[in-house]
Amino acid sequence: QVQLVESGGGLVQAGGSLRLSCAASGIIFSINAMGWYRQAPGKQRELVATITSGGNTNYADSVKGRFTISRDNAKNTVYLQMNSLKPEDTAVYYCNADGVRTPYRYLEVWGQGTLVTVSS
Repeated sequence: QVQLVESGGGLVQAGGSLRLSCAASGIIFSINAMGWYRQAPGKQRELVATITSGGNTNYADSVKGRFTISRDNAKNTVYLQMNSLKPEDTAVYYCNADGVRTPYRYLEVWGQGTLVTVSS
């Protein structure tokens, strides 16, 4: 069984920074893509950023230039450095791992979510 455990959420003032971490545990041979999604109250879940095992990244337009995604393949961990935070970044942030290769099959896994609140 593969699990994703997120950490690093919290309350921060506008203009501040936070760093989210997400570690995958279980019997994992490799992970194709890892990423972060977010869901604000009353809104649909949206992509924030993704990164492949080769380091290719993709960002939502709303976070380009402010957020940076990175990963440590050896630790099956993905990070999201969030700078210049805005109140509209307030949401529950979910970690995602897609193309998780295990002994039996490929999986897509979601974390439980971590709350980021940006005060004005």
